[in-house]
Amino acid sequence: MNNEIFDIDQDSSGEEMEVSSEKNMGFLDHVEDLRWTILKTGIVFLAAFVVTAIFLPYASRILNWPLNRAFNSLEISEQMGLVTTSPMAVFSVYLQICFLGGLFFALPFGLYFVGGFVGPALTKKETKLLVPACLSALVLFLSGAAFAYFFLVPSAIKVSIFFNDMLGFELMWSADRYYGLLVWMILGMGLSFQFPMVIQILVYLGIVEVRKLKSLRKVMIVVFFIISAIITPTPDPLTQSMVALPMYGLYELSLLIAGRVEKRRKANEEA
Repeated sequence: MNNEIFDIDQDSSGEEMEVSSEKNMGFLDHVEDLRWTILKTGIVFLAAFVVTAIFLPYASRILNWPLNRAFNSLEISEQMGLVTTSPMAVFSVYLQICFLGGLFFALPFGLYFVGGFVGPALTKKETKLLVPACLSALVLFLSGAAFAYFFLVPSAIKVSIFFNDMLGFELMWSADRYYGLLVWMILGMGLSFQFPMVIQILVYLGIVEVRKLKSLRKVMIVVFFIISAIITPTPDPLTQSMVALPMYGLYELSLLIAGRVEKRRKANEEA
């Protein structure tokens, strides 16, 4: 008896899709594949972590750019140097910089390994989404990270400098707090920028309709401001608006693209 099985599904367009032509795998086999996927991703992350540690001074200067840009834009002659306030603070900075470097270099490989893990279990229709979804996830994450690095963090620092100067406080920021802020905002914006891809996938698979998403506009505005309040370090509405408004703009753009995806899907179903 042949060990290979073929699961054939009939999709909404009437086309038959082959789910799997591979040998039937047990639960332990899937666990083993998952273990190797996590292990390979971890190895790549560790290698990128070590490379970042080797070039730590250069990475530190790159990550100091938002801080320097904020001071230069305010025409402050004396650049503020970061300080450490505890004996172990420098090690926290070390780990934060290396973590960020490891994440950025390992992210493409991690998506590739995850795609290879889930690919055999997908239907033909779902497999078509795999490569575009992974590329979209990478591009959207990098776009959100770039938005935080080039615009959001310098703007938040300028607002903080303004209020400190207004109250007559002397600036003395700890290095671990600055890098912690940078890592948190880059990760937060990178993850927040993923929702357009999620919307496209849900609409393509017919799980949600664009009409329903349009009816949730007011709710999404509130959700975006809640997310911005969590991500941004300052409670002022200006900084929160700089985060929430681009996210809402992405939501509207996602609705336009999802509308075309939905029309194409329904046309295929009718055909």
